[in-house]
Amino acid sequence: MLSLAVVGALVALAPLSAAQVKPSGPVWMPPPATEGLVAAAAGSSGPNKQWTNALGNSLYFYDAQRSGNLSLGTYGNRVSWRNTTLLGDGSDWGLDLSGGFHDAGDYIKCTYPFGFTMFALSWGALSFGPGFDLSNQTAYMDGTLRWGFDWLIKAHPSNDTLFVQVGNTTLDNDYWGGDLNIPLPRPAFPVNRTHPGTDVWTSTAAAFAMGAMAYDGGLWNTSAAALAPTSLQDANYSATLLNHAKTLYDVANTTTKATFSDSVPEIGDAYVSTGWNDTLAVAALSLAAATNDSAYYADAYNTYVKYNMTAYRGAWCWEGRTPALYVLFAEIATARPNLAAGAGLANNLTGWQTEAEAYFDYIVAGNNGGTTPAGLVYYSPYSDNNTLQPVIALIHLMLRYAPLASSANKTATYRAFADTQIDYILGKNPMNRPYMVGLHPNSPKNPQTAPASGGDNVLDVRNDPPTEPYIIYGAIPGGPLKSDEFWDYRDDWVQSEPALDYSSSFPAIAAYKIATGASDPYYVKLAADTAVIPSDQPCDNALPCDAPKKKKLSGGAIAGIVVGSVVGVALIGALAWLVARRRRSSNPAATK
Repeated sequence: MLSLAVVGALVALAPLSAAQVKPSGPVWMPPPATEGLVAAAAGSSGPNKQWTNALGNSLYFYDAQRSGNLSLGTYGNRVSWRNTTLLGDGSDWGLDLSGGFHDAGDYIKCTYPFGFTMFALSWGALSFGPGFDLSNQTAYMDGTLRWGFDWLIKAHPSNDTLFVQVGNTTLDNDYWGGDLNIPLPRPAFPVNRTHPGTDVWTSTAAAFAMGAMAYDGGLWNTSAAALAPTSLQDANYSATLLNHAKTLYDVANTTTKATFSDSVPEIGDAYVSTGWNDTLAVAALSLAAATNDSAYYADAYNTYVKYNMTAYRGAWCWEGRTPALYVLFAEIATARPNLAAGAGLANNLTGWQTEAEAYFDYIVAGNNGGTTPAGLVYYSPYSDNNTLQPVIALIHLMLRYAPLASSANKTATYRAFADTQIDYILGKNPMNRPYMVGLHPNSPKNPQTAPASGGDNVLDVRNDPPTEPYIIYGAIPGGPLKSDEFWDYRDDWVQSEPALDYSSSFPAIAAYKIATGASDPYYVKLAADTAVIPSDQPCDNALPCDAPKKKKLSGGAIAGIVVGSVVGVALIGALAWLVARRRRSSNPAATK
C-alpha cells in the first residue's frame, strides 16, 4: 500500500484542472458599487446587467477566499490584495494540502461545512446553467468549483483518510492581520477507520457526486427542476469526482459510525457536528442520481425511514442537510422513476411532493420561528447567529422545487415567496441595504474579514483602520438581527462576518434570475448613501447586552476616557472578542 506521502505527491502532480474553461474576452472584474444605481434601459437585450454583476460578484468572493498558489488557473489571481500563501499546509503529514478556501473571515480550512458549500454550488451549476453561460460567468464558476474540488481530492489521499481541518483553531482565532503573516504551525487533522467521521465522509461524498453531475450533465440530463447544466462539461474530471464519492461513501458504510468532531477533538469547536443521518442519506441519494444505481437509492430511502427523517422543519445548512433530501427525492421521482423500481419500491412522487410541500408551507405560514418584523424568514434559534445563510439556502430550494409542485398555485406561491426574500436581501428592508458587499453604495462596508480589513490591531478591530482599504466584492455577511437592524461593525461576527456557506446558494439564485429574464433587482431603486444606521447598539452573541466593555471598542465611546483606562478596557474587550469569535461553535440548526 502506498504511503500517504507518496499518494499525496501523486495527487499534487496530477493535472486535475487541465480542461478548465477559459474566460471569453477580458477577465471579468467587479464594477464599482455606483453601478448598482443604474437601472436597465427599456428594451435592452441580453442578460440583465445587475443580475450579472450580482452573480459575478458572488463568484469573485470565492476568489478572495482562496488559499495557496493564487497564480494558478486559467485567469490567475483576480484579487490584487490577496497573496500566495500557506504553501506548507499538509507538510506535517508529508502531503500537499495547499489550496482550497479559507472558511470565513479568518484562515482555517474546514472540510465539513465546505462539503455543504460545494454541494450547493454544484447543484446550482447543474440546474441553472444557462444563467452562467448567458452572463459569461461559466469560467468563473468552473474556476471556483475546480479550486474547491482539487483541494478536496488532495484532502482524500487514500480510501479512508480525509483531512477535516487545516490550521490551529486557537492560533487562527487569536490572529487578526493580513495573509502574509498567518501564524504557524498549521497542523492538519484527518479522520480514518481508527478515528472515523461518518458525517464528514458522506458530506464530502455528496459534494463529489453532485460535482460529478455538474461536470457531466449526461449523468443527470433532466429538466425535472432544472433549466440545464452549464457548459463546463468535462467527462474525465467528472469521473474523478465520482470515484472519490463512491470511495468515501463505501468507507462510511463499512466503518463504525461516528461524528468527526468526536473522533478528532483536537480540531476545537469551530464546527461541531451533532449527527450523520442526514449526510448519509443525501450522499446515497446524490450517488443514486449520478450513477443511476438503485442500490444507492435503496440506501437513501432506508436511511430516511430508519431514522424517521420525515417532518424536518429546520434550516438547510451545514448542520442540517435534510431539506435538500426532500427536494432531491422529488426530482428523482420525476426524472428517474426507474431508481425506485429497481430498489423494489414504489415511485411515490405524490409522497415526496407532500413531504417537500409540508416543509415549504410550514415556512410560508411563518411557523418555523416566524419572520423579522419586515418579513425575513427567521429560523429560531439558528438565525440568532446568522440570518442570511438559511434564507439564501431556502430560496435556492424553493426555486428548484417550484416546477415540481403538486399544483400551479403551489408553484406560483413558492416563486412569489422566494422573491419576497430575495427583495429583502437585496435592499427592500428597513436598513435600505443590499446585503452583498460592493454591489451598491448602501452595501455593508466593514465585513469581518482579516485580509480585507487591512488591520492588525486586535485591540480595536472595529475602528483600526477606520475604513477598510480593500473591498471583498460579493461577500454576504451574517446579516441583520431579528429586529431587522444591522450595524456595520467589523467586530460583530454575528452580523458582519462572511463565510463560504453563507454565499453558496447565491450563484444559483442569480443564475436563475438571468436565465428567466428577470427585471432589475430591488437595490437599483435605492438612492446612494441612504442606508439606515441604528441609533442604539447591537445586542447579539458577538456583542452581548450585558457586556458594555464590547461597546468601548467604539472610537466615539472611548474618546473621553483617559489613556490608562482605555488600554485596560481594550485588553479585556479584545480577549472577550477573541473568545467570542468562535462564530459557529454550537449550532442548534436542526434536530436530526
